[in-house]
Amino acid sequence: MGERAAKDNLYDGFAEVAKALSSGRRAEIVDVLAQGARSVEEIAVEIDQSVANTSHHLRALARAGLVTTRREGTRIYYALSSERVAELWSALCDVAGEHVAGLERLAAAYLGERDGIEEVGRDELARRLESGELVVLDVRPVAEFAAGHIVGSRSVPIGELRKHLRALPKEVEVVAYCRGPYCAYADEAVRELTKKGFRARRLADGFPEWRRAGLPVAVGAES
Repeated sequence: MGERAAKDNLYDGFAEVAKALSSGRRAEIVDVLAQGARSVEEIAVEIDQSVANTSHHLRALARAGLVTTRREGTRIYYALSSERVAELWSALCDVAGEHVAGLERLAAAYLGERDGIEEVGRDELARRLESGELVVLDVRPVAEFAAGHIVGSRSVPIGELRKHLRALPKEVEVVAYCRGPYCAYADEAVRELTKKGFRARRLADGFPEWRRAGLPVAVGAES
């Protein structure tokens, strides 16, 4: 094989990863799996696709080496093949946010107006959590909380937030977090909490970024 052909094949091999992420649905799957392993049925619900379509996308990600599988009884669970895949997804979002024309408009169309939503950075949140100065709500689905969450946070899925409002102290600030900077759950939570008279902010990014920063995390249904 000639040097040019060998080099072409090498770079085509690199491009397999980009090809696997060239579908928005597959990118969304990677975003979901950055929170923890999920079954194909759970992933299908999260991305609003049929199990058949979801399986097709998962096979494409598996061929590129981006996801792995394990079997538990009759169910197959998918997970990102390494933390590097989550880092790749985060970097892709960062680059798109900086350089893709119109992405800010697309994000605004999905997330809504963010002018009234205040953010808190990871370092400040870690410091104030340690001193017990605030309440932190994980507003992701319960399965994602169980797979990993910020130490000291409470699991309050966004669809159940209103049921938990009476148990929250109004004299203490509340911080909500979810999957990352483009996750709508935390925004929804802050809007609802503010409307009900709470002092509320959202974590500027999300749980995957918190974990990669080496900040305290826990696993299991209870914090």
